Amino acid sequence: MKKIISIFLLLFCFSCTKFDETVYDKSLNQKPSLINVYKELGDIIDDNGWWFWAQEVSSDEVVFPVRGNDWNDGGKWKVLHTHEWSNDVDAVNSMWSHLDDGIREANKVIDPLLDQVSDPLIAKEVAKARTLRAFFMYLMMDNYGDIPLVTSFVSAVPQPFKESRENIHAFLVKEVEESAPLLDVSTNKFAVSKGMAYTLLAKLYINAEIYTGNPAFDKAEAFCDSVINLGTYTLEGNVTNAFSASNDNSSENIFTIPFDENDFRGFRLHMRTLHYLNDASFNMGVGPWNGFAIVEDHYDSYDNNDLRKKDWFLVGQQFDAGGAPLFDETAGESLILTPKIPKLVMDASNTSAEIRMSGARVQKYEIEEGAIENLNNDFPLFRYADVLLMKAECAVRNGSAGAGDSYVAEVRDRANAGPTTGFGLDDILAERGRELFCEGHRRQDLIRFSKFGDSWWEKPASGIERTTFPIPQWAIDANPNLGL
Repeated sequence: MKKIISIFLLLFCFSCTKFDETVYDKSLNQKPSLINVYKELGDIIDDNGWWFWAQEVSSDEVVFPVRGNDWNDGGKWKVLHTHEWSNDVDAVNSMWSHLDDGIREANKVIDPLLDQVSDPLIAKEVAKARTLRAFFMYLMMDNYGDIPLVTSFVSAVPQPFKESRENIHAFLVKEVEESAPLLDVSTNKFAVSKGMAYTLLAKLYINAEIYTGNPAFDKAEAFCDSVINLGTYTLEGNVTNAFSASNDNSSENIFTIPFDENDFRGFRLHMRTLHYLNDASFNMGVGPWNGFAIVEDHYDSYDNNDLRKKDWFLVGQQFDAGGAPLFDETAGESLILTPKIPKLVMDASNTSAEIRMSGARVQKYEIEEGAIENLNNDFPLFRYADVLLMKAECAVRNGSAGAGDSYVAEVRDRANAGPTTGFGLDDILAERGRELFCEGHRRQDLIRFSKFGDSWWEKPASGIERTTFPIPQWAIDANPNLGL
């Protein structure tokens, strides 16, 4: 049965841990609820909070080409792709704001409970809030580098100074390692669980060399093992189930945002990628916007027998739900989507068909029959396939090429993707790009593998300064200490 988020919200207002089947003392009803922290997670996916698009469009896998008069939007998509952003563009502004909001809401929960942690139930609530706060702070540190370390709402310094990335990293590791023993081994995918905390620690350690200058791949591998050894997560039997509209109980997902088309909205990838006429393909109740596509080189990195290439993308002649071929009257041609995108900014020198039909479109997240503007699919922030590929990477970094083949094989065999032996670091990066496409990991992966500054389609080589985003100008105006 599909989750009913309105009931979920009412229960969650009483106690976040209702999802873990733990009933709280009524005194917690008087405290700020973790629901407000979770709400901020929902905001980071679409261009309200921008985290997702900042990771994807700045990478080599996703692009919003300008389609004549559509998708210029003041250049906000183009500058992400070409690494020419400033500290006053939508992605930089909104991402900072919403990640900061998540930290603040977590602090509101933690502050009034700190003097009650002798109660095991309250101690668990605080552990969840500390872990969620660490997650938001991890995303902020990952994207902006040196950031303020704000750990209280009631006694926060009005204009804090930035802390070094190294100090933030040390704080986050300590927070999550102290909290993890208090968390449950939960099968609820939106719960702050041991699996979620261990995965977060694996992320913090696998990127430690970027954050602190000191590699910690041995510790990252150990926390990958911790997730694997829980025995709670397994790969789904096919490449689509983890992203289906009913994926709220997927065995593969570790930590998700529980979106719902009516009651917890904000997941609209289908609207941004599908051609205007693809509403007929899915009997949609609303017309999509004909926007983003997969970069052709990334699309071509999939073997033709790879089930992910077949199931996750739309190419070729498009049909309505009854099987009739679609015809684009504006272009004067049959609606045939082609992987090739002529250029980043398409204009009058391009044909109408090129402008409207170029680029393979993304259907990795199931588009249900009768879909409306918001999807029902839960978004996987952490997924078991990612843990397996992190384990493989660490095995190679701590050993030699091929040391992680058994973990790569689990992912590639499921996808019918071809060879699974002799994988070195470049091979693992490429596989991460294929498997974790459009899940918000690619920017971080390219940085960790020293590839983010490389040139790719319609993007020149960029400098190391582009591996973080600048703190927004509005935030510096409000707190000049952030500009120091």
